[in-house]
Amino acid sequence: MVAFKEPMSTVHRVYNFAAGPAVLPVPVLEEIQRDLLALPGVGMSILEISHRSKTFESILARAEADIRALAAIPPGYRVLFLQGGASLQFSMVPMNLLGPGSTADYIDGGSWADKAIKEAKKIGRVNIAASTKAESYARIPAQSELVLSPDAAYVHMTSNNTIEGTQYKQLPDVGPAPLVSDASSEMFSRPIDVGRHALIYAGAQKNLGPAGVTLVIIRDDLLQRSADKKSSLPSMMNYAVHEENGSLYNTPPTFAVYALGLVMKWLLAQGGLAAVGVANERKAAKLYAEIDRSGFYRGTAAKADRSVMNVTFRLATEELEKRFIVESTAAGFDGIKGHRAVGGMRASIYNAFPEEGVDALVDFMKEFEQRLG
Repeated sequence: MVAFKEPMSTVHRVYNFAAGPAVLPVPVLEEIQRDLLALPGVGMSILEISHRSKTFESILARAEADIRALAAIPPGYRVLFLQGGASLQFSMVPMNLLGPGSTADYIDGGSWADKAIKEAKKIGRVNIAASTKAESYARIPAQSELVLSPDAAYVHMTSNNTIEGTQYKQLPDVGPAPLVSDASSEMFSRPIDVGRHALIYAGAQKNLGPAGVTLVIIRDDLLQRSADKKSSLPSMMNYAVHEENGSLYNTPPTFAVYALGLVMKWLLAQGGLAAVGVANERKAAKLYAEIDRSGFYRGTAAKADRSVMNVTFRLATEELEKRFIVESTAAGFDGIKGHRAVGGMRASIYNAFPEEGVDALVDFMKEFEQRLG
């Protein structure tokens, strides 16, 4: 039998500021480590068990039950575990919800919204309800800027912009139109009013678990639209097909679902989304306070729209930024380089990112400024 080496608690771990796949809770990693060779009472690894087995059915059911409890999902909504990431949802949403002759409204507040718009235009008619693209997506479009279509099939938003570091502080008012939200980079980082949404989707690899599974929460009336298209849509692209088969139409990413379930259990143990939201606000406030303290660092997002999940900032010159990235990496901070599309720095501080890591980065930023400011 292969013996495990040192326990996870003594393994050196850097502070992982990557935007995703992102940091996972250490207790979850430790449970995975303990059970990876064989699930208790099963005698097989989660990597080996059949997705048709009672064991996996139980794992799937437990994950859904915890998701419903965490988000206080009201009746009339279905929870799906799909694949393809949020990027596949850019196509699935219009394919399932946008009928002939109808229009979908999209709020263009960031790079991922822009990608979603491009995919939706391949399917049907799209109205850009508002856009801050001309401002490099430094802010969220204001409510007063929205120009919505009469009888829109749905209104699509991206609740947190991973690349630009902006985030909705309150949901837009879209009237009677169904609200569809890409919540990938903030899902379950704070309380969420599911009842204000018609469909929510999120790739797991930010706050929910490892890459490979995509969470979709869909209201029954939108699911009916999907059911009406069963004869015309590929089965794998149809929400109703997946719902009818309990997210088991094809072999699901069993390990990713299992790990997501462990993260849901961990979130509940933290006190739920309200408690997690308070902790996340506290972490972000420390970083933004340091960014604003002297002017040596410059936040790139409008202050009113700053993301709690993805903190973006720049220095005076690109040379300083390159040096900051090299020295911060040497100091044990990984993934802090900004997205290639915008440059600068980005500290992604998702649910599982430890507060002591934020404190350590703030200390490094102060020391770096003392030497080079």
